[in-house]
Amino acid sequence: QVHLVQSGGGLVQAGGSLRLACAASGRTFRRYAMGWFRQAPGKEREFVAAISWSGGSTYFADSVKGRFTISRDNAKNTVYLQMNSLKPEDTAVYYCAAAGHYSDPRVNGYEYDYWGQGTQVTVSS
Repeated sequence: QVHLVQSGGGLVQAGGSLRLACAASGRTFRRYAMGWFRQAPGKEREFVAAISWSGGSTYFADSVKGRFTISRDNAKNTVYLQMNSLKPEDTAVYYCAAAGHYSDPRVNGYEYDYWGQGTQVTVSS
């Protein structure tokens, strides 16, 4: 069992930056691929970024490529999403997730077993 607790987020102007963190319980965190998803009002949840268990491989949605980075610190059981050059269309509730059966980055929500509580990110124009 893995419990994910998110922090960060908030309100920022367009062009600004935010960092989200996701802290995991459990000693097996380092074995899990991790991902970030988001859901805007009236829209379906969409993939944002993912990282392998080692941190050596990452994958991003085209909409955030070059602006967002994902990283992890296995010693701290934490994964991060650094968001730069934010746009109003990045406004959404962001969720971190852990994929217990995969070591490489995954892009589909159904491949993830555990989810964080969600964090609101609002980008004003």
